Amino acid sequence: MNLLINGLLDLSVWECVGVTLLLTHITIVSVTIFLHRHQAHNALTLHPVVSHFFRFWLWLASATVTKEWVAIHRKHHAKCETKDDPHSPQIVGIRKVLLEGRELYHAESLKQETLDKYGNGTPDDWLERNLYSRYSNSGIVFMFFIDLLLFGAIGITIFAIQMLWIPFWAAGVINGIGHYWGYRDFETPDASRNIIPWGILIGGEELHNNHHAHASSAKLSAKWWEFDLGWFYIRILDALKLASIKKIAPRIKTIANKQFVDIETVRAVVRNRCHILKLYGRKVIKRELRNEQRGSDGYLRKLYSQARKLMTREDIKLDIPATKLLNEALQSSKTLETVYQFKQQLKELWLKSSNNHARRVQGLQQWCAEAEASGIQSLQDFACYLRSYTLLAT
Repeated sequence: MNLLINGLLDLSVWECVGVTLLLTHITIVSVTIFLHRHQAHNALTLHPVVSHFFRFWLWLASATVTKEWVAIHRKHHAKCETKDDPHSPQIVGIRKVLLEGRELYHAESLKQETLDKYGNGTPDDWLERNLYSRYSNSGIVFMFFIDLLLFGAIGITIFAIQMLWIPFWAAGVINGIGHYWGYRDFETPDASRNIIPWGILIGGEELHNNHHAHASSAKLSAKWWEFDLGWFYIRILDALKLASIKKIAPRIKTIANKQFVDIETVRAVVRNRCHILKLYGRKVIKRELRNEQRGSDGYLRKLYSQARKLMTREDIKLDIPATKLLNEALQSSKTLETVYQFKQQLKELWLKSSNNHARRVQGLQQWCAEAEASGIQSLQDFACYLRSYTLLAT
């Protein structure tokens, strides 16, 4: 009877709390390192033993089928914030994604077209075909009896928390709040947000905007004051020769007094375009908006304030009222119209599919020359900054 109540370990309540946090944290680490960064985005390689441990643990702790998770996540990136996105709160609403994220995931996992198109390259060995995929729910049954045996009656509570952990934090919070609320280091065309700058509880996945800006990066933190716990673990695995880092976000440096645009400048601008757009919004558009507001009446000051997000944010879809408001603001100020047009022209450098590097170099050089001839100080300063922009060798 005592074994049934207290289990083999006979832990105190606080010890059970600690064990629960440890077990759920292992699941989080398995998702962010194995499923997300390794399988979905190929940002690192893992030693076969480490890779299989993560796969086995996810089978036990969450009944996750690797191919399903990877396919759904890749489709999310490919169709982000559209009606085909498996879980966009911008489309189906934040409440539904936050509270019914698991149901949205399950519905998408039943679509064979999604699995066939986006699930390539995932494990397809004997164990995957005959155990992990075929009997995906058997793992959590084993976990239930393991928890009951080790912890006794409170093991039922521990098991319930384990089963709710990923559906809530990953399917709900990351997919929901991560596309609804927070701050942005990068102006991505989707609505991704960094929920908080310290990615600890969800293994670094809190830095969701950074991930969407550089999806194939093994490191999710971008600013010096941000922390990605998953990256910390990856560095440990790398030091132990249990992982190999393949890709991280491009590192940028500026070369003082550089007066020309070359192929390295273009590569840096194109690869870090979301950072360029964020900087342009802050250094050029917002600066000119403030200048215009200083000499304007109450109506125009309010108009410029309302137009700020429409001019700087890449994730806002311009409906008819928003388009009308933006056009009114631009027509009221030649300077604002000019800097906004220059932003659109800058985007053309990477939106066009041309791989002609010489043409891109020529295009960016012409953009900088025209910006410097505009007579707008902030635009001239930004053109000078772009010329100095290059990738830091790694």
